[in-house]
Amino acid sequence: MILEHIGLSQINGSLVVLDGVKGVQYDEMAELHLDDGSTRVGRVVEVEGDRCIIQVFEGTRGLSLVNNRTVLTGHPMMMDLSPELPGRVLDGLGRPIDGLGDIYPTTRRDVNGAPINPVSRVYPRNYIHTGISSIDCLATLIRGQKLPIFSGSGMKHNELAVQIVRQASVADGSDFAIVFAAMGVKNDVAAYFRESFESCGAMERVVMLLNLANDPIIERIITPRAALTVAEYLAFDLNKNVLVILTDMTSYCEALREFSSSKGEIPGRKGFPGYLYSDLASLYERAGIIKGSKGSVTQIPILTMPGDDITHPIPDLTGYITEGQIVLDRGMDATGLYPPVSVLPSLSRLMKDGIGAGYTREDHVTLSNQLFACYAKVQDAKALASVIGEEELSESDKQLMAFGRAFEQEFIGQGNTDRTMEQTLDLGWELLAALPRAALDRCDDATLDKYYEPAKARIAKHAKQ
Repeated sequence: MILEHIGLSQINGSLVVLDGVKGVQYDEMAELHLDDGSTRVGRVVEVEGDRCIIQVFEGTRGLSLVNNRTVLTGHPMMMDLSPELPGRVLDGLGRPIDGLGDIYPTTRRDVNGAPINPVSRVYPRNYIHTGISSIDCLATLIRGQKLPIFSGSGMKHNELAVQIVRQASVADGSDFAIVFAAMGVKNDVAAYFRESFESCGAMERVVMLLNLANDPIIERIITPRAALTVAEYLAFDLNKNVLVILTDMTSYCEALREFSSSKGEIPGRKGFPGYLYSDLASLYERAGIIKGSKGSVTQIPILTMPGDDITHPIPDLTGYITEGQIVLDRGMDATGLYPPVSVLPSLSRLMKDGIGAGYTREDHVTLSNQLFACYAKVQDAKALASVIGEEELSESDKQLMAFGRAFEQEFIGQGNTDRTMEQTLDLGWELLAALPRAALDRCDDATLDKYYEPAKARIAKHAKQ
């Protein structure tokens, strides 16, 4: 039996209060019918006895305390899912906005997802190829992993997201799809994402959800959940390997702070709600692989650090939940280097189990360790050169400085090119070939004979030509 509740007790901003309601549940959806015949959608965000507070998606302008009729649906927000979703553009609530008609669902799911039994999780192995050397070689993205990108306002994280969508693939040729969710973006940024995906032909494998800056904040809070619901359907029902890109998580967290403040909750660090950690965990922990399924859900959340502060609550809490991070450097970005990946603070905690023989190449682990070690020594040489001048450095330090410049310009600053894993690893050895063999203390003789010496020979051959 469906009951209509006539009138409202209070209206406060986008929140309305309804008294005398029995059996209402948190996150339950509501329909508000106005005098003019229009209908608005809301969600129960708080329950106190027989009183419930409803967040109205479209706002409360025009609502009446007396004549408004509210119907509680008895279920949380559900999303229509279909195999025809790849290639579609949806709004933040999962409704089509591409003019291609409605989605005819084969199933409907709760956007909040279902908890994954830890026992049924499969340990992430194998990798997702991005075509970006600094990621593929040094912070490899593993299937089922959650690997955030820490950026700053005005940096090229949008361009990097587009490049990853354009170039990402899996090596074994299995079904691959991308779910791209943009939160709180301006119209020009949304148009840039859409046009970029369409122009490069990647749109046919992308499900795109767009929440614009002028859309309601409650929609922004739903957007990543809707995106992950789509990803879980594609992965665990259709057996696809799904890469989910969420940008910008800072906009999501700021919407959560505004929403929490409107409910009168006690603020935590920098005004964010005390449950920010658990809220982010409820999103990030939806990545993974489930036993018995061939699919996987891999996440790349992108967030802009306010004031480039990596200790800010958003990147700080994200780092606790996720398995590593890719950090973009403003200094590199200012010099025009793209992608401006800061190698030393970037890491992928799961890469050791998804690279090497049988996955990428047997020398991958050794090469990445050696590149890290040499580039760390470059920073020491730079610090010394800033005091005494580069011309006063020892010969070995000058070689390190030359290696550092080549590494940044050729390996990190690859531009929009798409490199195979073989090209990336070969380039790494060719850069190390500029250093004497004795300086490569992380490599065994067998690896040096097989990869370092041929790279040195290739360099000498090119020099003669």
